[in-house]
Amino acid sequence: KVKRSGLSREAYLRHLVNGLEPQDAPPPDYYAMMRELHGIGNNLNQLTRAVNAGFVRAVDLGETKREVQKVWQSLNSFLQPAR
Repeated sequence: KVKRSGLSREAYLRHLVNGLEPQDAPPPDYYAMMRELHGIGNNLNQLTRAVNAGFVRAVDLGETKREVQKVWQSLNSFLQPAR
């Protein structure tokens, strides 16, 4: 269980002493997906600011919409339980 949690033995035992049940560490793909989502969030925030400031027209955002749809598809496939 210690190895599956990704914690050191000492940290695992501290969790148990504090009445917490350590969870299994997420799969390695989780961190890559989180980095990608963070970057996408930053890009969307910048686009929103540009649209609100009048630098970008809403009709120019079609490609962005398609990319966001791809990300949602990737995220949904990542979140589906393994069979």
